[in-house]
Amino acid sequence: MTVRSGRFRVYRVVPAVHHLNLQAVAEPTVRTVYQSGYGDLQATVDALRTGDLVDATLSGDPDAEEPWHLESVERVGGVDLAFAGDADPPAVARDLWGEGRTHPTWTTLTDDGGRAVGACGVQPRDPLPNGAFVPNVLAGLLPLEDLFAAVPEVGDPPAEVLFVDPDPPGASAYSHPYGVALAFTAAGESLADAYRECYGLPRGEDTRPDFDPYAL
Repeated sequence: MTVRSGRFRVYRVVPAVHHLNLQAVAEPTVRTVYQSGYGDLQATVDALRTGDLVDATLSGDPDAEEPWHLESVERVGGVDLAFAGDADPPAVARDLWGEGRTHPTWTTLTDDGGRAVGACGVQPRDPLPNGAFVPNVLAGLLPLEDLFAAVPEVGDPPAEVLFVDPDPPGASAYSHPYGVALAFTAAGESLADAYRECYGLPRGEDTRPDFDPYAL
């Protein structure tokens, strides 16, 4: 039995997957943990949402394929994440995209007063497993800690990030060679609300797409 303690980002994957993925903040390691069987700790585990930041201790066998077990967990922060699939990318993303891009590219988003309160980024599909965008974000397989630390081109930490995938989770071919991330600082709440309304992403609701990755 091995014990690991540290700070992790929570990814609840999708409702059909009955475990959590914890992305270590200090290293590019994702550990799968059980999401049930915790007794007095269960209410805390049930309350965790994708994007939460936690201090946790895990126990398990690193050489086995079984999920790890949470020995303790405490939420210490987080970013509000929302997901839209099979959705048209916003105009700012279409303008930003350029053929042949291999790395994420960002541009600032401004409010009515001209303040930079967010950023729009396009993520090429080519480097991603199976070219999938939102499914890889949900599983914690896309490195995002730099984004969660500071909104690109702005520098302030994000309060919320919206992920827009032009194709559905189970697509075998893609209509657009990229996915879109819209990151907003706390000062960008009104602008974020406009995008949330456009994509049907009510604040405070679980917007993870309901699909079974094992059936794809």
